[in-house]
Formats: sequence, C-alpha cells, structure tokens
Amino acid sequence: MWEGLYNPDFNSPEYEGIKNQAGFNRFTLSVKQWTEKTNSIGIIAKAGRYGGTYAHKDIAFEFASWISPKFKIFLIKEFQRLKEEEQKQLGWDIKRNLSRINYRIHTDAIRENLIPQSLSKKQISFVYASEADVLNMALFGKTAKQWREENPKEKGNIRDFANVSQLVCLVNLENLNAHFIKDNIGQPERLKKLNEVAIEQMKLLSTDTSKRIFGNIKE
Repeated sequence: MWEGLYNPDFNSPEYEGIKNQAGFNRFTLSVKQWTEKTNSIGIIAKAGRYGGTYAHKDIAFEFASWISPKFKIFLIKEFQRLKEEEQKQLGWDIKRNLSRINYRIHTDAIRENLIPQSLSKKQISFVYASEADVLNMALFGKTAKQWREENPKEKGNIRDFANVSQLVCLVNLENLNAHFIKDNIGQPERLKKLNEVAIEQMKLLSTDTSKRIFGNIKE
C-alpha cells in the first residue's frame, strides 16, 4: 500500500506474484530480492560495516505496531495529542488574525487601494479559466496570472499578499460563489454579484463597524 502511494515505479504485477506465494512454507524473500523485484524504495538493505535493513518511518511504525500492541497504543495516543495541540494552535492563530481587523483606515489613499473597483462589462463577460480567478477578479480586479506578471520578483501568489480584511471578505465570497453555482447562475452574472458584494463588504471592513464587530477579540 505505501509503495503504491509514494513510489510511481513500484512493480505492482511482481508484487501480486510475491503476495500469492507468501503463504507457502517454502517461500523465502530477502530485502535485497524484494527491492530488486518490485523497485521498492520503502525498505532497503545495506551491506558493510554500517550496513543493515532500513525502512521508511511509516513502514517502521506499522511493523512496530504489529510486533507490539503496547507501542501501537502509545503511537495512537501521541497522534491524538498532537492533533489536539494543532487545533488549539489553529484557534489561537484565527483569533490573532481576526484581531488585526480591529482598526480604522485613516486615509482615502489606503481606502482606494483596499476597496475593489467596479468591473467593466468587458471584464465581466470574459470567461475565466478557474473559479479562483473569478474570486480574484471580484475582489482584487485581476487574475492570478496578471498579478504574477505585474510582480515577477514576488514569491507566492496574489492571496499571500492580501491583508486580513481582504482574506475575511474572500472567505465570504467563496461561500457565496458556491451557492451561486448550485443555483446554476452563469459565470458573468456571478462575477458581477460577487464584485458588488466585495465592494460592500470591504467598505464595511474599512470603517468603525469592523471595530464594533471584532472589538471583543483580544490578542
């Protein structure tokens, strides 16, 4: 199973032959034979002074779990602990990000850069290759490709450089777009509606209203 997921050169037909013979008492197979016949990369054998048999950690965990039920319980408990810690950290990060919205935009220049411009009829009628670019056009007024062409030295994508307010608005647009698609609304009409919503929401997030909405969230 592991080889099938992570090794594109794995010899599956040869593996099936080995599996069919594995139940016979006369059947033996060394690690070296296994790797040569199946092109395996998960388990290897090395000769020499520092030689031995080595396995990828995923396979080693599974083998150790088979050998020792106690080890398997420890492994499951540790995985659960790490997932709980991950969830706690995720919740903290969300609170930190949302708390950054607790500010007012002071200058018209900044506001003009944040609030999306109304799209032209030509921009709305254009067929966009992906739904991601429909959202990009609605909020940023440009596609991901256009942004990359304008910022060739920047690493990442257009959304990596969005501020917190824009990211909050983007989440709302994604949900709305999903509903519009279910309602069989065509792409041009969806783009027009999403652009209108983006303008309205960014105006809302650019005023003291955002301060009242998120004022109770603390760092």
